[in-house]
Amino acid sequence: MTRRFEFQQVDVFASAPLKGNALAVVIGADALSDADMAAFANWTNLAETTFLLKPTDAQADYRVRIFTTERELPFAGHPTIGSAYVWLAAGGLPKSAEIVQQCGIGLVRLRRDGDRLAFAAPPLIRSDAVEPDLLARVAKGLGVAESAIIASSWLVNGPEWLGVELASRAEVLALRPDKALLAGLDIGVVARCTPADNVDAQFEVRAFPADIASPEDPVTGSLNAGLAQWLLGSGRATSPYVASQGTAIGRAGRVHVEQIGADIWIGGASITVIAGSVTI
Repeated sequence: MTRRFEFQQVDVFASAPLKGNALAVVIGADALSDADMAAFANWTNLAETTFLLKPTDAQADYRVRIFTTERELPFAGHPTIGSAYVWLAAGGLPKSAEIVQQCGIGLVRLRRDGDRLAFAAPPLIRSDAVEPDLLARVAKGLGVAESAIIASSWLVNGPEWLGVELASRAEVLALRPDKALLAGLDIGVVARCTPADNVDAQFEVRAFPADIASPEDPVTGSLNAGLAQWLLGSGRATSPYVASQGTAIGRAGRVHVEQIGADIWIGGASITVIAGSVTI
């Protein structure tokens, strides 16, 4: 038996359509089975599709399940912001000043910041040094000399990101990774921008996840959350800052990072591109 559900496709981390990271959101999806959700996410063929559900935790405003075309994720950044944006647009009313999302890693707090939404970066599960042999493989897969990587770290916060820092924005934008050499690895690359780069951001970021069909993720909240904790924690960044992502593939993603007390907030704008209903 098929059922009809409200649906939106939104662009996240962008203030104009088609410049951020697309997200499909099914509203009120409680009647769907796990198999239904997985099949629909595979059909949309987007990096992630989310399903808004009634919470099972009394502290949460809503629950979300996040699927790629291949598997369910416990947490992801742009689906968190996009899902909250759609939940609010559909009439959701938070219980307090903050919005509380329930997902696979537990409860994630969000706050409104003007026309943007921001989530509190979840704690890093793993943030140790990258093994030398693995780092050599990463350098080869990225097509750079090992000496070009000026810093590296595991940045695991649900997704298992491996972060590397290069010396310049130009080096980041010039990367042409060999996905076969990087198979099974979620690689995030960052470099500091300079005034000569003439860009409205302090860092340039690129993300090469293992399990999406396209070579590169346009704008990535979970990676930027891990990078923010790494860069701010090591003193290589100061709060607030803006990260640019998606430049190499024609996007104009902007991720706003701000540390307030012990919390690091990862924020961005969203915009609805498609609104209607779907039959599943």
